[in-house]
Amino acid sequence: MAETQLHDVTKVFTDDDGSDIVAVDEVSIDIEDGEFLVLVGPSGCGKSTTLRMIAGLETISGGEIRLDGRVINDVPPKSRDIAMVFQSYALYPHMTVQENMSFGLEESTVLSDDEIASRVEETAEMMGIGDLLDRKPGELSGGQQQRVALGRAIVREPAVFLMDEPLSNLDAKLRAQMRTELQRLQEELGTTTVYVTHDQTEAMTMGDRIAILNDGRLQQVGTPLECYHEPANTFVADFIGEPAMNFFDVTRRDADEGAILGGDHLEYAVSADVAAALDGRTDFVLGVRPEDIGIEVAEEESRRTDGRVVSATVTVVEPMGDENVVYLALGDGESDATAIATIDGMSRVEAGQRVVAHIPEDAIHVFDAESGEALHNRRVESTEPRVPNL
Repeated sequence: MAETQLHDVTKVFTDDDGSDIVAVDEVSIDIEDGEFLVLVGPSGCGKSTTLRMIAGLETISGGEIRLDGRVINDVPPKSRDIAMVFQSYALYPHMTVQENMSFGLEESTVLSDDEIASRVEETAEMMGIGDLLDRKPGELSGGQQQRVALGRAIVREPAVFLMDEPLSNLDAKLRAQMRTELQRLQEELGTTTVYVTHDQTEAMTMGDRIAILNDGRLQQVGTPLECYHEPANTFVADFIGEPAMNFFDVTRRDADEGAILGGDHLEYAVSADVAAALDGRTDFVLGVRPEDIGIEVAEEESRRTDGRVVSATVTVVEPMGDENVVYLALGDGESDATAIATIDGMSRVEAGQRVVAHIPEDAIHVFDAESGEALHNRRVESTEPRVPNL
């Protein structure tokens, strides 16, 4: 078992002028045994500092870190039963692959040379580098060095793996390949893993759960789809998803049934159920994902009578093959109010074309304008995958 718990973990650095800088602010996360947890957020949000505190490479200023119920705040790194993979790989250039992978075992265990050699060879075969054991890091490609760094951690058979952006030095194609390989390895080994990245694609595709940080504070912990469809606040909604969620500043006014959320070139009608969730407040941010905005030619506008359309002008179209990313200027096209929609790649849309954008109510998110807190999230309905007729 390797359940890892962070309770109100805080890290404060002291600046040159004596002022305190709070890098991590009372972060609490329970990481289950065998779980793959991804810490994600923008640069400087505290995710690597959090990882280093778990490893013991950074002292904590407050709170507790527990491994299987044991407080490890003051336990030295070598005694924590934790293995870490660094962004720079941190391989010894004068040692061969076999020596790099053996070194930690030689220094921290009482295994015999034969046992160490057997474990290294077995792990190297698993990582696909069995024929590279006699080479030095300078003779390896970036992907091979990354596999050596992972293998060095795996041979230790630790209770917890810590990975600090291990794929960031690889090219896009190799990163995608290694994401899949890392997931397979983690499932095969069943070792608790904490993975740090600023790349939301890695977070969404790799993690059992993701923990989103901003300015040292934990914003939300949940499965990737929970964070995507049910963001806790505007930061999470904006950070998770590419292209990012559209936001519109709106003010509420009551209608005969429900309410109207009005903003710059936007008059959006919501039902009584959604209006009730707004808790009597007046200023909001209306959010909608690009894939949930439907686009039709302008003459179709008269067919929509539900108060959930907005006229717009197409400004830019980015063809992506399977989809088109369409940038819209709302209203007469002269204002600063904009939106992004993603539509089917076979749909023909051109810059300068007048369109109407339809936003279905079951796809909207509403946030408090002051706090950013989510007051209403989109409706998510799970469906069984369709099996084609053969």
